[in-house]
Amino acid sequence: MPKHPRPLSPHLQVYRPQLTSVLSVFHRGTGGALSVASVILIYWLWAVSAGPQAYATAQGLLHSWFGVLVVVGISGSIFYHLCTGVRHLVWDTACGLDIRSVYRSGGIALFIALLLTLAFWFVALWSVGLIQSLWKGVLS
Repeated sequence: MPKHPRPLSPHLQVYRPQLTSVLSVFHRGTGGALSVASVILIYWLWAVSAGPQAYATAQGLLHSWFGVLVVVGISGSIFYHLCTGVRHLVWDTACGLDIRSVYRSGGIALFIALLLTLAFWFVALWSVGLIQSLWKGVLS
């Protein structure tokens, strides 16, 4: 054993979370979530082809409160992963690598992902008439 062992790297608990590290962890997490989402999509496609009973079961699961929560989370994951992926593509061109630009692009990516998720669900709910019926209820 050497007289002076090399120091160990500090554990993650020592570091204070920063926007850059949090966004990086979320980018990896949403990538994993999208892998799970692809399994859910494959299950739903199987249910469509398996017949009315399997389709009704799948729809029942997806329309439960937990299913809706999962679907909304998946859509948010798609838009977040897309925005941070574009951010990484810009970095591949060696643009925006200074610390100020990194923080600014992180905030912008987060904001655009949230905006896209909200816009997607607004359009989705509008297309089935839910927003119109809610609006009529508010006006009457």
